[in-house]
Amino acid sequence: MFPLFSTFLLLINAYFFSFAIAQTCPPPPRCPTISPPPRPTRTVRYVRPRPPLYNTNLRLLPRQPNNNPGPLANRARILFITQELKRNITFDPQGYTRTWVGNNYCLFRGFICDTVPDRNITGLAGIDFNGARFGGNLNFYRFIMNLPDLAFFHANSNNFSGVINQGLSGLRYFYEIDLSNNKFVGGFPSNVLGAKNLTFVDVRFNNYVGTVPLSLFNFDTDVLFINNNVFNRTIPPNFGNTPALYLTLANNNFTGTIPRSIGAAWETMTEVLFLGNKLSGCLPFEIGYLNRSTVFDVGSNRLTGPIPQSFGCMAKLQLLNMAHNRFYGPVPEVLCRLPNAFNFTLSNNYFTQVGPQCRRLIRLRRLNVNRNCIMGLPFQRSAADCASFFANPRSCARESTFSIIPCRLPAASVRTRTVPQEDEVPPSPRSYNALVEPPH
Repeated sequence: MFPLFSTFLLLINAYFFSFAIAQTCPPPPRCPTISPPPRPTRTVRYVRPRPPLYNTNLRLLPRQPNNNPGPLANRARILFITQELKRNITFDPQGYTRTWVGNNYCLFRGFICDTVPDRNITGLAGIDFNGARFGGNLNFYRFIMNLPDLAFFHANSNNFSGVINQGLSGLRYFYEIDLSNNKFVGGFPSNVLGAKNLTFVDVRFNNYVGTVPLSLFNFDTDVLFINNNVFNRTIPPNFGNTPALYLTLANNNFTGTIPRSIGAAWETMTEVLFLGNKLSGCLPFEIGYLNRSTVFDVGSNRLTGPIPQSFGCMAKLQLLNMAHNRFYGPVPEVLCRLPNAFNFTLSNNYFTQVGPQCRRLIRLRRLNVNRNCIMGLPFQRSAADCASFFANPRSCARESTFSIIPCRLPAASVRTRTVPQEDEVPPSPRSYNALVEPPH
């Protein structure tokens, strides 16, 4: 009896087991999609394309020859202020002031004339004193406020100084100012921002100190060079509002973190230099939104943490400098797959690992990871140095954001060669030229 009963139980179990197998199991519940935080957006709007500075339908007088310009706009006023400036110049090694004689200012060296649109006569359109190396007590503000038709003022490497007061907004055609390598001191010259049409602002290599105002990054300009001053404190939180294509904050004393709002500049920011400051903390993943940036430089700061995976979205990135910081962790493969990688410098950090794509860039001499903590590679830090660094626990705020990739990753580089080609043309960034001090 018992053997028959056992056989019956086995048959029943087999039936129910085969029945269960035959049924279609319900699919497991789907994990909710993890979306990245919303892209930062600017809190100000800019008109693009820029409106013209004058009515382009006007039939303007063709540019006249300098030796026969016809009637001159504001002749008496410009001659007066020029002679005042001439008296204050005590050193003129290139002989500019020797030409400042007579009633035709179009013949003065450094003075550029053109047709004044709203008057349709010849006027003073520009000043080019770049490299003149004037000596003396030269008041920039008093001089420029007597040049009402001015479009640009270039005066790097001179001795202009003084307070820049209000009133530049009255210069209706003024679109470029270069005061680099002069003798300006004090806080940031906020009144420069009163000239609403400026597309080029260069105040580098002066002695400006303190904070930079929030209004600087709400100002509509294409080029903003404020490097090599003594600015300090933190970078304002509205940094990402800037529409500047080329931006240098290098070689100041900025502290704190790079603002998260940087991602809001994704439509415009092409080159940005933070190197040579005292920035600290971890990189915000929002940097990865800068998919039009070709140059990103945070070298020689006090930054730390891993490289966010979002850097894999910076499809146009050619030059990356993160050297001389305290970054750690593996170098993301998504970074090394970027199609335009030309020179990525990650040396003098504490990175611990590189994958096959990164090793390929190393072989191509496009990636420098010297003096890190990567086993098996030459020119690394000592084991004691690495052990000392990692002996202290390290973490970043918002750690979960470091794995966010807020884009469809660009295709890896199609370059398959293993050595650089001699005929390759290296990138030609504009912003690094701003770090070269003009001769004084």
